[in-house]
Amino acid sequence: MTKNKVVDSFENGNNNLITAKPFVKWAGGKGNLLNILESQLPDDFDSQKVTYIEPFVGGGAMLFHMLNNHKNIKRIIINDINKTLIKCYLLIRENPQTLIGLLMPLQEKYYNLSEKEREDFFYKVRQEYNKGDISEELKAAYLIFLNRTCFRGMYRENLNGDFNVPFGHYRKPKICNTDTIMAAHEALKRVDIMSGDYKIVSKKIGKGYTLIYFDPPYRPLLGSYNFKKYSKSSFGDPEQEELKNFCDKMTAKGCKIMLSNSFSNNPDGTSYFEKLYKGYSFETILAPRYINAYVDKREKQKEVLIKNYVNPKVKLKK
Repeated sequence: MTKNKVVDSFENGNNNLITAKPFVKWAGGKGNLLNILESQLPDDFDSQKVTYIEPFVGGGAMLFHMLNNHKNIKRIIINDINKTLIKCYLLIRENPQTLIGLLMPLQEKYYNLSEKEREDFFYKVRQEYNKGDISEELKAAYLIFLNRTCFRGMYRENLNGDFNVPFGHYRKPKICNTDTIMAAHEALKRVDIMSGDYKIVSKKIGKGYTLIYFDPPYRPLLGSYNFKKYSKSSFGDPEQEELKNFCDKMTAKGCKIMLSNSFSNNPDGTSYFEKLYKGYSFETILAPRYINAYVDKREKQKEVLIKNYVNPKVKLKK
């Protein structure tokens, strides 16, 4: 289906062409954990009129899953500290044709280049993206272009806040996925989109049934090589503890909390998060993670799932 036909079809109300899904890859994405996360929602979740909040939305795998599968969600709020990522969400919600109009020429030019020319073009775009002397709309399009053409589709910044992932050698990456953009456009019409520190979502807390899903930057594993940072914003142990205090405040407001993080131990061998979130429900799950550049180290890793309720839909097997 051509771009214009897809756009026309969605504008005429045919929004069942494709299920809404993430339009970028993101470090720590939850695409492989959706069945587990779904099973751990509160057992009364589908019988309520729900406000659903994601303070660290990232690529939005959980967001789009919830939008596709839970029509009882009446209010949705998302946030992320990455302003350009949030500009992508806003542009897709408000003016997807503008984004498509920027991405399509990038894709056509890229496809017509040799391998060496593609690499040179990638680094030119990356330089312009980091320089920032471009419109917000073009920077959003560049983020998607770089995400689709860089090594393993990662997003990572150095200490100066510059995107620094190298070129990825892909034969024909889908840079402008019109179907995905238009499906996300329809889904995001229902979503309140914010950008800033995660705590700003507290302004949106009302009196009704509210579930907050936290997917913050993960605490590094002891004794292993890992990327500690995917942005210039620090999220060390003081920030993890501050987040726990915020969860306590949201719990006091009556919100239901579900939070993902790494299975990370203290130097004495005790579980960092089980100790930090004492009094919360604590589960250990296995998650496929493929960020590691070394093939023999790409394996399932333990993660933790923390909740302030004890009645999930399904009990996980120990």
